[in-house]
Amino acid sequence: MSVMTVPSSAGAAPKRAIKTRRMKFNYAPGRVDRHYANDDLIMSHIVAMLSAMFPEGEDFFVRSVRHYADRITDPDLLEAVKGFTGQETMHGREHRALNERLQELGYPTRRVDRLVKSDLARVERRAPHKVQLAITAALEHYTATLAERLLSNEQAREMLGNGEVRNVLLWHAVEESEHKAVAFDVYRAVGGTEKMRIRVMKLMTWSFLLGTIMQTLLSMLADRATYNPVRLARSIKELRRSPFLGKEMVAAIKDYNRVGFHPNDHDNTELLDYWTKELFGAEGRLAGNLK
Repeated sequence: MSVMTVPSSAGAAPKRAIKTRRMKFNYAPGRVDRHYANDDLIMSHIVAMLSAMFPEGEDFFVRSVRHYADRITDPDLLEAVKGFTGQETMHGREHRALNERLQELGYPTRRVDRLVKSDLARVERRAPHKVQLAITAALEHYTATLAERLLSNEQAREMLGNGEVRNVLLWHAVEESEHKAVAFDVYRAVGGTEKMRIRVMKLMTWSFLLGTIMQTLLSMLADRATYNPVRLARSIKELRRSPFLGKEMVAAIKDYNRVGFHPNDHDNTELLDYWTKELFGAEGRLAGNLK
């Protein structure tokens, strides 16, 4: 594959405001149960470990994009960066609050948070800034793909139950979908190549998947429910049927490795229109959570 740079205008995002919604959720006892993901053992641990990774990850994403802010000349992209920064900052704040509740319930969220912080500090010391930005663009594709699967698939939403964790993830999913192209467009705007972008994505795929699997297993080993063979078998059966592991999901993730790929190749306009009204409209599910 030859080294190439795709013009930053290619696949330009539709003009859509990226708003910073200031949210407040309630994680009091009774609002978040031990196995909150529809009482499913494995899914509860997977979501908890992902949530534990988010705060430090979101902070890293913001730093990697902000580093190039003074090199962005497109006013629309610069405005999008401001929205991206605001949304990611709020995600980190709310997931920190959620993670404290999950820690109280027995999930090792503090340990995972410290591990992610240490790993990302090592990346920032050793990796060039453009590689850090490529890492951000790659992981943003993962989060956006997971988010759009959640928003578009009823079975995926049912797996999360109907409590406060589901509310947090729906809000997070909408905003990940709104800003899914920002880090990618900044990467292109500062001369990031397709070769580096694809290589970094392949590396992040192994790192992200292996890290998530390992932390989930370690978390489950400390949960007494894991040693109930009936409960564990039922949860494994549900996991194998998960819409997050289907062929469509895998294909959407792998599409990032296509030369010329852009996040907006997967149009999410109708999806965002529906969920923006459903969650944040006058009668929206989360209208009362807006500060």
